Amino acid sequence: MAEVKVSPYLYIAPFFIVFAIVGLFPLLYTAWVSTRHWDLLGGDMGGSGVANYSYVLAQPRFWKALGNTFSIFVLSSVPQVIAAILIAAVLNANLRARTFWRMGVLVPYVVAPVAVSLIFGQLFADQSGAVNSVLTAIGLPAIAWHGAGLWPHVAIASMVNFRWTGYNALIFLAAMQAIPQDLIEAAVVDGAGRAQTFLRITVPMLRPTIIFVVITSTIGGLQIFDEPRMFDTGGMGGADRQWMTLSMYLYELGWGSQMNMGRSAAVAWLLFLVIVIFALINFAVTRRISSTGTATPRRRNRAARRSGTRTTGGNR
Repeated sequence: MAEVKVSPYLYIAPFFIVFAIVGLFPLLYTAWVSTRHWDLLGGDMGGSGVANYSYVLAQPRFWKALGNTFSIFVLSSVPQVIAAILIAAVLNANLRARTFWRMGVLVPYVVAPVAVSLIFGQLFADQSGAVNSVLTAIGLPAIAWHGAGLWPHVAIASMVNFRWTGYNALIFLAAMQAIPQDLIEAAVVDGAGRAQTFLRITVPMLRPTIIFVVITSTIGGLQIFDEPRMFDTGGMGGADRQWMTLSMYLYELGWGSQMNMGRSAAVAWLLFLVIVIFALINFAVTRRISSTGTATPRRRNRAARRSGTRTTGGNR
């Protein structure tokens, strides 16, 4: 009997042991390093308390990197989730060679981020890029993709969307195929069109999957490094750091001119806290939006009791 109680914990123990070694320990060790004067070459030079955090939070470059990270995250995550749901709906239809189309949307995901960055860097080149060539050919002005403003963020967000939209579409497709068909058929029998069926049946039934994709997109989007790092040859986020993200700022402090691992670790922990806060906010907002218009079992029971009471009263 004791073996039956212990065996499930033994089965899952290897994962948590490996996680404690390669995940939890580095996390705690980074927190300790963030409170030290730690030079990349000289090593530990004594404690510093919260001086590293105070230094980082006082730097305008930190807040600029934070704003750039949020901007690229919003431009990439929001269109990505919407496009993934729509693509999944198309793939869920009765298409010919459906396996080919379903595997095809996953191809961008297997391309290395560096390769994607190099290709899109050529497409969005200011002087000789294909995008500007098309714009000027149809009479529109060329865009300074590596200049100030929002355009560099749009170009980097397009790289992220290119890689991850198909991957998320397959996740939504798997969730759509788990929706009972009798619900769809009942809605069609009641006169609902395709759009109404999709918005009132399919999307609410995708609520757990939407929450999962939004949270994972938040975690990945706020850690973005490869795409902005490879967007130009300098790799510093632009001359004025106009597309430098928090991950790039972390790298610059630790492996750049300062070689200060303590400050770099402080940025890592601040980024970790930002990700946790935004993941929780996204979870709450997504859960509230996706549950709008759908009644919980408790509400349905309460409404049924009220309806029964009114009917009984009316019969009297």
